[in-house]
Amino acid sequence: MSWSDHWLVGLKKLDEDHQDFVRIIQSMQDANMDELANLLEKFESIASSHFDYENKLMIETEFPPRTCHIDEHNAVLKSVSEVRALISLGENKIVESLVEELAKWFPGHVIHLDSALSHWISKKQLGGKPVVIKRSLNLHHGKSA
Repeated sequence: MSWSDHWLVGLKKLDEDHQDFVRIIQSMQDANMDELANLLEKFESIASSHFDYENKLMIETEFPPRTCHIDEHNAVLKSVSEVRALISLGENKIVESLVEELAKWFPGHVIHLDSALSHWISKKQLGGKPVVIKRSLNLHHGKSA
C-alpha cells in the first residue's frame, strides 16, 4: 500500500493521521512475522487516538451519519484487538489477513466517510467545503485542449 493524494480530505490533522495509517499498513505488509505483533500494537494505538479525535469531531459538530462512522471505527478496533489476542496464543497467520483487510478498507473509508466529515465540518465552520489540491499524474504529452 502506498499513499495517494486522492485520500486527502482537506483537514490537516486527519490528512496527517491518514498518511501515518498508510505508512504503518505498508510497514506491516513488508514485515516478517516477528515484527507484525509490535507493528499491530502500534497501529492499534495510532488508530485508537485518531478514531477518538474523529469521533469527538463528529459529536461536537452533530455530523448526521456519525453513528455509522463511529460503529465502523469500533469494528476496526475490535478486529485489531481480537487478532492481537490470537497472536498471543500463537496464531500468527491471521495477522496477515487483517493487514490485507485494513489495506482494502482504508481507501473507501477515507473517500466516503472521512471526506464527508471534512465537508460537513468545513460547511459548519466556514460555510463552504474544503479545497483540496491533488496532484495529477496525467502523462499524456503532446495533446492539446
